[in-house]
Amino acid sequence: MNYQGKKAAFYTLGCKLNFSETSTIANSFKEVGFERVEFDENADVYVINTCSVTNQGDKESRNIIRRAIRKNPNATVIVVGCYSQLKPEEVGHIEGVDLVLGTQEKFHIPAYLGDLQKNETTKIETTRLANIKNYHRSFSWGDRTRSFLKIQDGCDYYCSFCTIPFARGRSRNDTIENTVAEAQKAVEKGYKEIILTGVNIGDFGKSTDENFLDLLRALEKVKGLKRLRLGSVEPNLLKDEIIQLVAGSKVIMPHFHIPLQAGSDEILSLMKRKYSTELFRRRVERIREIVPHAFIGVDVIAGTNGETETHFQESYDFINSLEISQLHAFTYSERSGTQALKIPWTVEPEDRKHRTQMYINLSEKKLRAFYEKNLDSEQTVLFEENQKNVRMTGFTENYIKVEVPYKKELVNELGRVKLKSILPNGHVEVDFC
Repeated sequence: MNYQGKKAAFYTLGCKLNFSETSTIANSFKEVGFERVEFDENADVYVINTCSVTNQGDKESRNIIRRAIRKNPNATVIVVGCYSQLKPEEVGHIEGVDLVLGTQEKFHIPAYLGDLQKNETTKIETTRLANIKNYHRSFSWGDRTRSFLKIQDGCDYYCSFCTIPFARGRSRNDTIENTVAEAQKAVEKGYKEIILTGVNIGDFGKSTDENFLDLLRALEKVKGLKRLRLGSVEPNLLKDEIIQLVAGSKVIMPHFHIPLQAGSDEILSLMKRKYSTELFRRRVERIREIVPHAFIGVDVIAGTNGETETHFQESYDFINSLEISQLHAFTYSERSGTQALKIPWTVEPEDRKHRTQMYINLSEKKLRAFYEKNLDSEQTVLFEENQKNVRMTGFTENYIKVEVPYKKELVNELGRVKLKSILPNGHVEVDFC
């Protein structure tokens, strides 16, 4: 069916992987005649790509769904993403939702649209977890200066606190050849920087008998690509060979994102993580040894079941002892169906929030120290669009956020700068070289 003259709006919650997939979904609408409009505009169809990694993610997803329904009660409202796969009936009970699609179905939305008439009852289409096997390639475009390139989907780890394997299925990926071709398409659309994304990107190659290191070597050679930035890589998969490749690369940025989740071996065991604090420390020390100026971001969860005050203090002290650049602190959220619910010791919600805030405070201290260490150095910045056209920002190779007066000609351009001082908002003031 041709939908020429119809308008579609999209909203993405959650991870960078969702952003890359929304672009692919939006393109499927364009192919059948839709015009893409902003989410706050009147549209004939609203698509909400949801997140369900925490209770807050579920809540935010519901709020955005209701916002679309209020904006145009006559529009077709479609909900996809992890929340739809995990709790389709819950989503379907939201009055005004027409269609709920699961992990595999979301890439074929136009096939479900029909004549765009409001449904009397919500239609739900999902695939059982065991049958989620297809891999759908995607990269984001049209929204940001940098493109998120999906290289992997699903997860085989089944950590005790996490629902993502139940939402996305087993670990799988496309071939190196096809992934490189997607990267080339992103570059041809004008992107100078690509960020690799997936659920567990270090696991790349499991379904094609290839490996993550060889993928990085191939992506380095993509014609016209100026910057390649790694997404989150599990510490047990962040091998020395990968760190060495980054150290010697002119394309792969000195930027690592390593999920820790807890700085206590006992809690890591309860979480069913695949490494120890000692291995994590070795990874950080190895990076600092051969890529001393690298940015190192770390994920941590506060207040998970089983985490006593002693465990938390052990974790806090361990993280404080590491030369990292920033923490991404998350408050533990109970998720139905996870093994963490069987752990007897639970942390009071107020204590969880307090511990999260302590990690946030530590992160601010670490980030400022990292920025100060880099002052007076010369760096290359990729400048980004700024909607207000007054000030604009960009990131250095090692992910320091700088700010300069807005100049249209700088958007999506690389510029050489010298880092001067830290501004009140935390960004860095620079001089052009």
